[in-house]
Amino acid sequence: MIDKPYRSVIKAVSWRVTGTIDTILVSWIITRKFTIAMSIGVIEVFTKLLLYYIHERVWNKIKFGRILQKPPEYNI
Repeated sequence: MIDKPYRSVIKAVSWRVTGTIDTILVSWIITRKFTIAMSIGVIEVFTKLLLYYIHERVWNKIKFGRILQKPPEYNI
């Protein structure tokens, strides 16, 4: 079973929204400056989205931990 590329894109975007909110909050807690926190969040959303997509596509090529589902032996 292999995920299609658009599934990886959707997963990457949903994960990055979560991760970016976390990065902005942590950056704001550390710096106490909202503009710096937002700047960090905006930059990291693009870099980590790309890295996640690449990571996901590489893992789709690795068979470790996957089971090939066999189609049923009969049809009705």
